[in-house]
Amino acid sequence: MALVRQNFEELGLPAGPYSHAVRHGQTVYTSGFTAFGTPAQSASAGPQVREIFDQLQIIATHFGGSLKDIVKVTVFVTDMADLPEIRSTLSDLYEKDIPASSLVCVAALFHADLRVEIEAIIAS
Repeated sequence: MALVRQNFEELGLPAGPYSHAVRHGQTVYTSGFTAFGTPAQSASAGPQVREIFDQLQIIATHFGGSLKDIVKVTVFVTDMADLPEIRSTLSDLYEKDIPASSLVCVAALFHADLRVEIEAIIAS
């Protein structure tokens, strides 16, 4: 089964050696996304999460799906004090379509403004 490696100009072309998403069969695996370069970059964790999900929506739509098709997310956070805001925002975004999830607290992301990075697995 062939892999489809896809970058999306509207998400900003990758600065490093990675693809925005890779499709294998009916499953799409995304790289980690942040609010970098968007108005939400310097905002709190909630707006950053919303921006990330706007980016994930672009990928899901391209492959014929939606955010309802997210199977699993991995959420990387730099400050556990942001967890209530992150959970509240995710609950709003998921509604009743709650994916499997992992949460990892990290020392830092690649820019000091960034509080959250999220990668997803999407059924397509």
